Amino acid sequence: MCGRTACSLGADNLRRACAYRDRRGRRRQPEWIRAERYRPSYNKGPQSSGPVLLSRRHLQQDADSSERVLMDMRWGLVPSWFKKDDPSKMQFNTSNCRSDTMLKKSSYKGALLKGKRCVVLADGFYEWQQYSGGKQPYFIYFPQSKDAMAEGKEADEEWRGWRLLTMAGIFDCWEPPSGGETLYTYTIITVDASKDVSFIHHRQVRAGKGAAGRMPAILDGDEAIRKWLDFAEVPTQEAVKLIQPTENIVFHPVSTFVNSVRNNAPECLAPIELGAKKEVKATPSSKVMLGWLKNSQEGSPQKKENDLPRWTSQFIHSPSPKKSSADILQQWLGKEEEPAAKKHKA
Repeated sequence: MCGRTACSLGADNLRRACAYRDRRGRRRQPEWIRAERYRPSYNKGPQSSGPVLLSRRHLQQDADSSERVLMDMRWGLVPSWFKKDDPSKMQFNTSNCRSDTMLKKSSYKGALLKGKRCVVLADGFYEWQQYSGGKQPYFIYFPQSKDAMAEGKEADEEWRGWRLLTMAGIFDCWEPPSGGETLYTYTIITVDASKDVSFIHHRQVRAGKGAAGRMPAILDGDEAIRKWLDFAEVPTQEAVKLIQPTENIVFHPVSTFVNSVRNNAPECLAPIELGAKKEVKATPSSKVMLGWLKNSQEGSPQKKENDLPRWTSQFIHSPSPKKSSADILQQWLGKEEEPAAKKHKA
């Protein structure tokens, strides 16, 4: 499942990171809808709000269905047919939606068949590995491929920062029966965990049956994102074929500081060494990393150009190779020692 994410970019940088090519091949940035409501966070849980991409045609009927907009929505889908005045009175959890039942359950089927597909944006997501002494959290994200590096020109606005994780979601619009503002909410679609992260998601066998772990359905590359969002051109039966596990992810262990959703700081996703104390240590390398994270948000001092890794816009590229390393992550962290993020070897 996916029960915690991070999305630390400010509103303007998030928009730049989501640049894409339209039908005519023009480079565009999605327009924000109600950007003032968006709040970056290193530790987002269900019922909080988060950024999603969707087709503009959902909001404007005569718009090009391939045009994208950014919107802040609440995590945890409230079906349009829900009759009570208070959505918090829903007696079932809709933060995640299983891919194998999403066309069967009434909470999701109606919205999905109406094309209400969205892409949930995040730096990455957290998952907890169970062991005899408790739970160890991990941060899981896209590899930052060297193939995506580019110098670019000073005059252009290409994004050179972190490549966002793009997760397939379903959204819906709920109107309070007694009147009031429409509430936009979403759920993250989940699939069986890939081999690379299955050891994190491993669950104990119960009554002789194994329970497979789940992970978000990740859309890798702009073509997959385009097909998922463009509901007018890509019908539901074609779009759902995109919902598959991916192995194009990397991860590293993080401090149990992230366990409490009240903790919202760069320490949540900072790498740690297993076997050492779980508290984040103020080592020189961690200070560099945490300083970069803090400066990445709007309103913070800008780092010098030469200090930043140079990636092209995250959407304008081919899917990253499966065997890409975490070298770029280490560059981003400002480290020169052995990479902290490794893929699990089966």
